Amino acid sequence: MQTDTIPQLVSHRGDMVQYPENSWPALQAAVDAGACWLEFDIQMCADGNFVLLHDSDFRRTGNDPGRIFELDTASCRRISVHYPEKFGQRFSPAPPPLLNEVLQWLADYPDVRAMVEIKSESLEHFGHEQVMHPLLDILGPRHEQCVLISFDEKALRAAQQHTALETGWVLRACNEAHRKRAQQLNPQYLICNDRKIPAQEIPWPGSWHWMLYDMMDPDKILRRARQGFELIETGDITRLLKHPLLARRACHHGL
Repeated sequence: MQTDTIPQLVSHRGDMVQYPENSWPALQAAVDAGACWLEFDIQMCADGNFVLLHDSDFRRTGNDPGRIFELDTASCRRISVHYPEKFGQRFSPAPPPLLNEVLQWLADYPDVRAMVEIKSESLEHFGHEQVMHPLLDILGPRHEQCVLISFDEKALRAAQQHTALETGWVLRACNEAHRKRAQQLNPQYLICNDRKIPAQEIPWPGSWHWMLYDMMDPDKILRRARQGFELIETGDITRLLKHPLLARRACHHGL
């Protein structure tokens, strides 16, 4: 099989099968496994810093009811996101990473790119201007290594207008209405849950790259790549990068 029909794997919240999602151990494990791409979620906390977190609170990953919007950075850092329901105390303590820290760490891996998802809950709670202005100040200088992704089109337009960041629109549906909106937005990446696209459907043509997410089966991943889906996001990147074909697209980070 030619390399151009093998997809690039994107690590979903780090290696979230073997480690707590959006945590330092998950991010490091993904890079160590050979990930060329990371994806992680960010929320804004009460004092304006950005924390890696998928939900709007810490109930699921930290067994703590604290809402991210009501906590300052120091309070967030006292919560351990070791996902006790899934992993017990194996990874405790695991303070949630800050976006600034992760970007500094990524500088040591210049061949790794990051898809940074700003969550809609933060935009809705604080408002677009309060979130996007500081976020673009942080990500804009890192535009060669970072892609801003979101379900929120307004946030992506702000990035397109004010920075050189590439953008990725996460689709809520794969239908004609969304196709027309994609043409208007014209992001560099279109991102969709694999289950929302029929098995035989080819990707919409355009200047963008496609990424499908929530995929774990290597055979299905390779079939999707042959259809034209170039990037596949998975939470099980360590295992999948041991596959003899998928491993051809791994990054070895100068090792």
